[in-house]
Amino acid sequence: MSAVSARPERLVTTTPSVARQDSQDGVVLSLAGEWIVGAGPQLEVAGASLLSLAKDAKRVILDLAGLQRMDTAGAWFIDRAQDELAGAGATVSYRGEQPKHDLLLKEAGYHPPAKSTLVHPAHTVALLSAVGETIYDSGVDFFDIVDYLGEVVVMFLRLAPQPWRWRWTPMVYHLEMYGLRSVPIILLINFLVGAIVTQQGIFQLAKFGAADYAVSLVGVLGLRELGVLMTSIMIAGRTGSSITAEIGSMKMREEIDALKVMALDPLEVLIIPRLIALVIALPLLTFLADMAQMGGGLFVSWIYAGITPAVFITRLQNAIWVETFLVGLIKAPFMAVVIGLIAATEGMEVRGSAESLGRCVTSSVVKSIFMVIVMDGLFAMFFATVDY
Repeated sequence: MSAVSARPERLVTTTPSVARQDSQDGVVLSLAGEWIVGAGPQLEVAGASLLSLAKDAKRVILDLAGLQRMDTAGAWFIDRAQDELAGAGATVSYRGEQPKHDLLLKEAGYHPPAKSTLVHPAHTVALLSAVGETIYDSGVDFFDIVDYLGEVVVMFLRLAPQPWRWRWTPMVYHLEMYGLRSVPIILLINFLVGAIVTQQGIFQLAKFGAADYAVSLVGVLGLRELGVLMTSIMIAGRTGSSITAEIGSMKMREEIDALKVMALDPLEVLIIPRLIALVIALPLLTFLADMAQMGGGLFVSWIYAGITPAVFITRLQNAIWVETFLVGLIKAPFMAVVIGLIAATEGMEVRGSAESLGRCVTSSVVKSIFMVIVMDGLFAMFFATVDY
């Protein structure tokens, strides 16, 4: 029998590694193993050692002959070492590379991030720029709302002679949600406002012996201004945000696009029923708000000033006229149109993210409250001019 002796096989490691050799030509860094992303932390260690082993060297040769495999991750580490060593003043060259190595190093190598050339302006310039941008955005919003108002008017005139096209069921539903469901909070808020105004009026006017004139104060101020103003602000926060969120959610889920594909106009299906319900609901809520404020004033004047309900009603009749009551009601439909238009416009501006929805809902409430107060001031100046 003859014994067959087998030569021991040479173990080939796949772990990425770097070996340093000093020669007359400079420092030679021999790379071995598989420089691939699958090596994980070992690849990061080997990539870092390229820089540490060649520290302070004037000439560096990267020997790639021992590489078994290399992918884009390995090429990135190798090319990064070459770039940073060259930046430190060393002359770097490759040896033993294959054509595929050249291609990877060229196309998928290290690309240092570009330095930002942005120069931050001075704080004063930045502030003025922000103010100018806000004014510009306000102008754009104004023209968008006016444009949307024109579309609503055209759609309303188109639907007016065709009552069978009106969305009666959604209108009744929204009228319930915007009107009936808002009654408790509207009554409570306005009762408290009327009570507070009357209390402060009694305390301040009592210094001049004119506490009884607090009845005139709450009557005129509540019926002309505070009733419609407080109701509009509450509706802007409660109903305006709801309209924006509903339409914005439909925009995010592409339901608006689905309506257009089915040859349905979102303005006719979604906006008009909500807007009409809001225009009907707000004057009714304003009337209830006026009554609640008078009730709050009667209650407080009875407790603090001893003015009985009969005396309160008599003095209230002497202080106000029918015009005083109508001024507040006349404003209500206009407030409703502004709230509805702003809410619908912001809802249509929603993009495909929850952040966009939250930003538009917030913007809708803020803009609606702001415009309600502005319109109340414009109406006050108008009625003062016409002596009404």
